[in-house]
Amino acid sequence: MNFSTSSPGGRGRVLVPVLCWAALLSDGYDLFVYGATLPALIGHAPWFITAGAAGTVGSAALVGVLIGSLTAGTLTDILGRRRLFLACLTLFSTATLVTAIAPTFEIFAATRLVAGLGIGGLMPTAIAMAAEFASPAYRSRILGMVLTGPAFGGVLASTASLLLLEEFGFRPVYAFGAVPLITLLPLAFAFLPESRAFAVERSSEGRASKSPVAKLFGDGMGRATVGIWFVAICSMLTMFGVTTWLPQIMRNAGYPIGSAVTFLLVYSAGAIVGTLLASVLAERFGPKPLVLTGFSTAAVSLALLGTHPPTAVLMLLVALAGFGGLGTQNMLNDHIATFYPARFRATGLGWALGIGRAGAIAGPTYGAFFVAGGGAVIVSSLAFAVPALIGGVVMATLPRRPRATSADADNRVEAATPRSTEISR
Repeated sequence: MNFSTSSPGGRGRVLVPVLCWAALLSDGYDLFVYGATLPALIGHAPWFITAGAAGTVGSAALVGVLIGSLTAGTLTDILGRRRLFLACLTLFSTATLVTAIAPTFEIFAATRLVAGLGIGGLMPTAIAMAAEFASPAYRSRILGMVLTGPAFGGVLASTASLLLLEEFGFRPVYAFGAVPLITLLPLAFAFLPESRAFAVERSSEGRASKSPVAKLFGDGMGRATVGIWFVAICSMLTMFGVTTWLPQIMRNAGYPIGSAVTFLLVYSAGAIVGTLLASVLAERFGPKPLVLTGFSTAAVSLALLGTHPPTAVLMLLVALAGFGGLGTQNMLNDHIATFYPARFRATGLGWALGIGRAGAIAGPTYGAFFVAGGGAVIVSSLAFAVPALIGGVVMATLPRRPRATSADADNRVEAATPRSTEISR
């Protein structure tokens, strides 16, 4: 079946971002659902999971995400975006369904690891496809909308837990995460086209002979690639550390805020609104200044949490931290997607997100040194402000674009690709 990105309607330019947003929403749901269901899992009969065991499962899932990002991010530039998109969507949705009916804790833990593989693989693939099919004039805005998917998924996971957890337990919440198997997967199979860049790359034997990972260090991009990886580690350490320990920081401060779900909702809302506003500004100024703004916002808002502000100000700071955390990561993804040429963009995204997961894995443990045991709030909040500040400083030293080489030429060729190009499945 052939799909045309030309008129009528520029089908690829409309359908691909919508499908990618829906996939990332599902991805975000699966990523956030574990934390949202922890209150019902810890002590659950007959498993009687301890907090330590629950933390181990959470870390194992993030290890799966790391492996998925590194593996799928590379394979999608070798086997094609469409195949990896469908495979990763199927993998994590199926694993989530098995999680819902897991008869033992060991099977439950194993399915979370498998789900992590699919979650990690889908994001670089979906971002790469959305970036390629978006109109160059509105690429940052479209990517910004697509990248709100994980935050909306977090809101949905929190809401489902709020409605179902207390009365029905954790199983229905996970079962809801398998809905993409009967909704999104058939739509993506029927309507998702293959990447133009992949088709061109596959027809070029000279380029195809070179490893996609090696290309990240070619044409003088090695320093920028390593810098991007370091920035991603700082971003994810801040984001995952804060989302893990923010409720405990507030309890140490004595604030009578409701449940942890409320914080997650406010944090996610801040990320959604901030990402949408930042993506519009990125079209004028480029994504790099917005990454710097996000890191600065995170550092300041987190530092101010230790000043014991009134509740209304506290909620505003949490929302700003959401933009500075998840919103900054979204803008960083935008920067990466525009920095690397289309022919190995998914590899660049996959490796940045994969290496960055080291920060995600370290974040909760890093926070434990400062938060656990009732540590001073000002110390805890400043501890999370520091990696955000470091990430911003390193980001400031990186180039906005690759130097004028073949990578830059590839980006210009991609932007000039005629809309009438036929895409073959």
